[in-house]
Amino acid sequence: MSEAQTVRLSYEDGARAVELARESVESYVLHGQREQPGSMRDAFYARTGAFVRLQSTRGRGRLRGCAGAYRGKDQLGHAIVDAAIQAASGDSCGSEIEAQELPHLNISVCIVCNHLLTNDPLSDLELGRHGVAVDSGGKHGWLYPTIPVENDWSKEEYLTRVCRKAKLSPFAWQTDDAMITLFEGQVFRERDDGGSIEEL
Repeated sequence: MSEAQTVRLSYEDGARAVELARESVESYVLHGQREQPGSMRDAFYARTGAFVRLQSTRGRGRLRGCAGAYRGKDQLGHAIVDAAIQAASGDSCGSEIEAQELPHLNISVCIVCNHLLTNDPLSDLELGRHGVAVDSGGKHGWLYPTIPVENDWSKEEYLTRVCRKAKLSPFAWQTDDAMITLFEGQVFRERDDGGSIEEL
């Protein structure tokens, strides 16, 4: 059963979401301040989840931060700001984003359109369409919808990796104790060449 408030962003809204995420990261890193969404576009008043992902454009493009939630109680604009700050903090990937890294980050935002609690993840999961979250025994982990396609993972490997991220047995997704949630989202990101925003 779907629980999220269904949201579909226009390209202009998606581009603004990425801009807001970058402004929030820069405000946090440079000034230690929380960016305010200001006068928000209509879509940003919806209450839904959002994720922000920060990747370095240097070398092999390692992940520098990723944060957010598929359930959203806050308005989308505030959810993006909060996810961006958390992604830039040391809580995400172990080390805080530093000022000199800012020009070398690629920022993407996933706006959650829908989510579904599934009893048959292998059947219900569509690679490239769904992000996956697992909850079991007080442990929680999730992965972004684009990751299995980027890494050429099978459904089984994707589910296994989510469980490992949650510090669970790699096969926890096969047990009755684990709650598996699939979330659909629109993903917008900065192009690597520093040009316009693209929707994936």
